[in-house]
Amino acid sequence: MLNISVLPLQPLPLRPSDRLLQPFWDYLLFHHLPLISSPFFPVLLAFSSYFFFSIPFALLDLLGEKVPCMYQYKIQPDRQPTVGMMVKSFCKALYNHIFFVIPSVIIGMFILPAPTLPHEAPTLCEVFIDGLAVLLVFDTQYYIWHFIHHKHPQLYRWIHAIHHEYAAPFSWSTEQLSIPELMTVGLWSNQDPLALKCHPLTTWCITVLSIWMSVEDHIGYDLPWTLNHLVPFGLLGGAPAHDMHHQKPNSNYAPFFSHWDIIFGTSVPLKKKIVRSW
Repeated sequence: MLNISVLPLQPLPLRPSDRLLQPFWDYLLFHHLPLISSPFFPVLLAFSSYFFFSIPFALLDLLGEKVPCMYQYKIQPDRQPTVGMMVKSFCKALYNHIFFVIPSVIIGMFILPAPTLPHEAPTLCEVFIDGLAVLLVFDTQYYIWHFIHHKHPQLYRWIHAIHHEYAAPFSWSTEQLSIPELMTVGLWSNQDPLALKCHPLTTWCITVLSIWMSVEDHIGYDLPWTLNHLVPFGLLGGAPAHDMHHQKPNSNYAPFFSHWDIIFGTSVPLKKKIVRSW
């Protein structure tokens, strides 16, 4: 995690050349410094994003056919998650964070150097370019990892099978992961921005965006306003691609983008089931 030390801060005079994000960054530094400088802040940011992003889709799952205007987009209408399934998935994620993620942060505080919070904010261009680079690197790493774990029976059984407990994913199942998978994903999520020398604000923005994209992948609804429909040229797989991965596990390995699956011939288009009117 971002184990951050802080340089002495003094109010800086406003300059005509200040970056657009500078006022917001100054506000964080001078009003929320203890929070954002804590090594536990990235964990809190990631888990709270997962929690709050999942809630509306969990409610949608519970309502089901009572909301036909939304239910028509259900990818597998014959497979509806139960409250028990939701609770089980959420408790698994909570357990992993309490007993493995937080202890790893505490250990990291003693063995990792503490980077400093810079006084200057990133430019919007830096946030976009650096953030896209982080997502592309992570997408490549996870595609390779995912492919190997599906092709190796023992690795699949011991590490990745828990994520495939349900053939129809739902929002709370996003972080139903084994400890090895969680720690691997966590390592990449934290070290990739450091390797690419991203600004902390950029890293936090990408954390929130990647959690949103991960939840979207698992919602089980092909909603017309999700990112995979808003981003042109089919660049993102979204829920249709990942739902098909749970139906046909030897396909659609990439977590976000679609290019690696297309290049290596592992892309399978969605075959949506028909919602019966009786």
